Amino acid sequence: MLQRVLHGATQRGATRHDAIRHGAIQHGATPGGPGRQRAGATDDYLLLLEHPHVFTLGVRADPAHILVDPAEVGAEVVWTDRGGDVTYHGPGQLVAYPIVSVPMTKGAIPAHVHTVEQVVIETLADFGVQAGRLAGFPGVWVGADGAHPRKICAIGVRVARGRSMHGLALNVTCDLSWFERIVPCGIVGKAVTSMAAEGVRASVEEVAGALARHAARHWAPAGDVEGQVPAAVGEPIRKASSSGDGGCQLSVRGEPGERIALRLRRAGVDPDAGLPLASRKPPWLRVPATMGDAFGRTRRAVRELDLVTVCEEAGCPNIFECWADGTATFMINGERCTRACGFCKVDTRRPRALDPTEPERVAEAVARLGLAHAVVTSVARDDLPDGGAAAFAATVGAIRRRNPSTTVEVLIPDCKGDPEALETIFEARPDVLNHNLETVARLQRAIRPSAGYARSLTVLARAKAAGLTTKSGLIMGLGETEHEVLGALADLRAVGVDVVTLGQYLRPSAAHAPVARWITPEEFERLRRAGQAMGFAHVQASALTRSSYHARQAAAAVGEQAGGDHAGGRDLASGHGSTGSGDLAAALGRPAPSTAR
Repeated sequence: MLQRVLHGATQRGATRHDAIRHGAIQHGATPGGPGRQRAGATDDYLLLLEHPHVFTLGVRADPAHILVDPAEVGAEVVWTDRGGDVTYHGPGQLVAYPIVSVPMTKGAIPAHVHTVEQVVIETLADFGVQAGRLAGFPGVWVGADGAHPRKICAIGVRVARGRSMHGLALNVTCDLSWFERIVPCGIVGKAVTSMAAEGVRASVEEVAGALARHAARHWAPAGDVEGQVPAAVGEPIRKASSSGDGGCQLSVRGEPGERIALRLRRAGVDPDAGLPLASRKPPWLRVPATMGDAFGRTRRAVRELDLVTVCEEAGCPNIFECWADGTATFMINGERCTRACGFCKVDTRRPRALDPTEPERVAEAVARLGLAHAVVTSVARDDLPDGGAAAFAATVGAIRRRNPSTTVEVLIPDCKGDPEALETIFEARPDVLNHNLETVARLQRAIRPSAGYARSLTVLARAKAAGLTTKSGLIMGLGETEHEVLGALADLRAVGVDVVTLGQYLRPSAAHAPVARWITPEEFERLRRAGQAMGFAHVQASALTRSSYHARQAAAAVGEQAGGDHAGGRDLASGHGSTGSGDLAAALGRPAPSTAR
């Protein structure tokens, strides 16, 4: 029997993740160390985990191949009884210890190493990475047949008394700069890569699931597989049945998107009943790609100023219409998000440091494009003490200094609900504060596992209490009912939200939640009328609606409802550019700026 195990103890602050379960534990913290099991053990095991930062050395390793003082970079050094030289383990790297029986016969150990390599090669193929072996060098390589081979997986094995020890380290999303601090595996002149560096957007959890599936096929061909998860670890990520030992038995699937599939099932949605990823979209969701001069000007401004837009990062279907209209939603605080929501395409690798010049570059883009209404959003930055709030405030300030007549809308993350961080944004006095509820209460845990329905409503309530115009949105087609959508709209209106957006969910990839169904234009219209009856100043509801779609028009509607139309009957929402933008600012309750520059 092959047992897939995660031991429950973590050490030195390591973060445990769901995978098989895989988790993060100190190197050697498994009972007896990796590969050591009680005498006479007959079961085979596969341990899947992540380590904290550690350099490990094999029995013949050269310590000089560690090029830095480990203490200065926060890494441990561990000598092991495996073969090979020095390697690195750390967050974002999937480490697997196959503890299996290996015959003590001629050729058996090389055959075992070959199997370990093959499991990795097949796993990578699932994610579109073509990998193989490089003659004369251990491990698994990308571009092994080309001029520039790159090592993506280190393998170190020892067999004693017919049992294998140690295993493999597959680079998924790890920080490759750590490998610059060593001579990896003692090999000079060969590059190291990762799945992320090869363009693959996959989490360690997803890769762990795929690797477990291939390992089971090689080491348990009869299908005799049991997964054990200590009860203290938390929820399993596979469909579980009681194992009677405080853990659970898990199915041997591992396709991308399996983790969210289980969360959806727990929320009462059958992901297998969803629309196939390649399903043809209905006519009302097909958008012509029109790229005229205005589209080109917007694209040039974004490229020349090295800015990130959510239009591109999130694959927005309205990019052609909006960019042709001279509008774009600028995404600050980098392009990498610390969360992995089940609907979102944005990159989830480890974020980079903030760029202090970004606010001024956004302001320059607003000036170049002559925007009357600028929209600024951000990835979630839970790695920052304030969640990125200061950068929002700085960007609003920069836009106002450079473009006093421009109204500014911010689409913010929840900043983990921290009142001080939120107040930093509120004090910048954006003309519109948007924070999306995203989905109905029943689906929050499935779709937004790091956020929460109540927390989002609290963020919006705080913003309204601070005197701001507030806005929120829902994506539809995730398995919600119309009754639940009406309930969410009622909750948003109860905390004073002024503007709401409703749009069709579009699945970015197989790793994301499936589309439960296409919402018809008639359903969107029915919900739009219901929202208006609840008292929202503006309800934007259509299949192609996104958070900032027609944002200028929505902001104008708020001013008109408040009786703040200072344009003498002129449509505040028409056109873009500085003309009339002071009127829009006044309509939203902000005094018109002085004409002096």
